[in-house]
Amino acid sequence: MPRQSIRSIVVPAAAACLALAIAGCSVRNSSDKSEAHDQPALAIGELMEFTQIRHAKLWFAGEAENWPLAAYETAELREGFDDVAKEPPPREGAAQPLSSMVPEFVTQPLDEMDKAIAARDKAKFEAAFDQLTQGCNGCHEGAHVQFNRIVRPTQPPLTNQSFAPLPG
Repeated sequence: MPRQSIRSIVVPAAAACLALAIAGCSVRNSSDKSEAHDQPALAIGELMEFTQIRHAKLWFAGEAENWPLAAYETAELREGFDDVAKEPPPREGAAQPLSSMVPEFVTQPLDEMDKAIAARDKAKFEAAFDQLTQGCNGCHEGAHVQFNRIVRPTQPPLTNQSFAPLPG
């Protein structure tokens, strides 16, 4: 097998495994006893790793016009962003707390994503995805982690998932 082919399989798989390993090792106890589940909370870095994977999966679902999967990934992104918004700013001097920055930057793009998915409109999906990506980068700038630039993915983050819609 050519070297590049092995790399295109191993690198995304290793990244996914690393994200899962980090999440499993870096949990901290939640002090919020009002949560429905008494599960440990993930640190901001781990939450953002999962968010980045879902962002990529959303892209490939939309590009394949697998609207049920795109809707699922959008809902998962919303849930993840809700968790991120509960975290303190990752850097001193952030423009605002994440509790206000996250909704400011991602709520409207996610609403547009929902509309594009409901309309099964690939062009609107791509525009909403780019808006969401810009929102992510705007939030990163406000949190002083602008060195973490998010872009449209070029290959799926996981090689063991089909993004094609189900037949029928």
